[in-house]
Amino acid sequence: MGAMSARPNTEAAAQQAENNAPHRAGFACFVGRPNAGKSTLTNALVGRKVAITSNRPQTTRHTVRGIVHRDDAQLILVDTPGLHKPRTLLGERLNDIVRTTWAEVDVIGFCLPADQKLGPGDKFIVKELAGIKKTPKIAIITKTDLVEPKVLAEQLLAVAALADELGFEWAEIVPVSAVKEEQEQGRGSSNKGDDGRGAGQVGLLADLIAPLLPESPPLYPEGDLTDEPEMVMVAELIREAALEGVRDELPHSIAVVVEEMLPREDRPADKPLLDIHANVYIERPSQKGIIIGPKGKRLKDVGTKSRKHIEALLGTPVFLDLHVKVAKDWQRDPKQLRKLGF
Repeated sequence: MGAMSARPNTEAAAQQAENNAPHRAGFACFVGRPNAGKSTLTNALVGRKVAITSNRPQTTRHTVRGIVHRDDAQLILVDTPGLHKPRTLLGERLNDIVRTTWAEVDVIGFCLPADQKLGPGDKFIVKELAGIKKTPKIAIITKTDLVEPKVLAEQLLAVAALADELGFEWAEIVPVSAVKEEQEQGRGSSNKGDDGRGAGQVGLLADLIAPLLPESPPLYPEGDLTDEPEMVMVAELIREAALEGVRDELPHSIAVVVEEMLPREDRPADKPLLDIHANVYIERPSQKGIIIGPKGKRLKDVGTKSRKHIEALLGTPVFLDLHVKVAKDWQRDPKQLRKLGF
């Protein structure tokens, strides 16, 4: 770099420097209280649905990686479950996954919703982050579309003050609205805010993370969006559909296992069909009726909704065969947890 400073500062030289900039690649993870907008942010950055999003807390169980391909960098997003006070064996395992992930990534993004005051849960997480010395940390204020500018400004100041208090500095503090960005993209609009930046600022977030990654060639082939096995992603899509609209006590009680995915035989090449057989597991027989619904209507809706997402993900028509089974108190039973993939 020293040799370059002798050159005249022309546009051509700047372009040349940019072209010579080393390619970067690495892992970033979003952390935050359950339901802080981590999965939605992952999906917005990757531009396609890869992590399960739900408006109820504690639905992400797998470390789903979304992969953002750029000319200058490849950003691999690791989506962790929310860190929380564990009440069950499953809860403890989820927290272990989070801490293991933090120790292995190149950048950590702490997500804080704009519409909720900094609470004890956030402080608990930031305190843990303060102990991870070398990894750059970005504070990301999510769901900015839900608040007035004044409230957003207060939140930005509060998160900066918290780092000060704990003796570290955020590499960046960024406000984003992944939902707003999605809507803009959906309308094909390049609508910019008054400040000239995209309303959702998700692209800006990627710009800020990229330089913090180590120099490296791409770690995944162009076109890969996630390294999760397809069966796991299909299970997550079914689980997401099953969570919608069920009573509050059910979110933790649902697990989905895809038993098999097989191309239907004797189909013409231009009309393939994939048979998917999956089991939806709940903890108690009394929960069966909630999932199945009157005359099986709820389960049918779950099948219809998840099938659409699965077909979009796999790019092929799908026949989905769903069964509801009871795995008694599976969250507290190590053997059952292993069987269900935890």
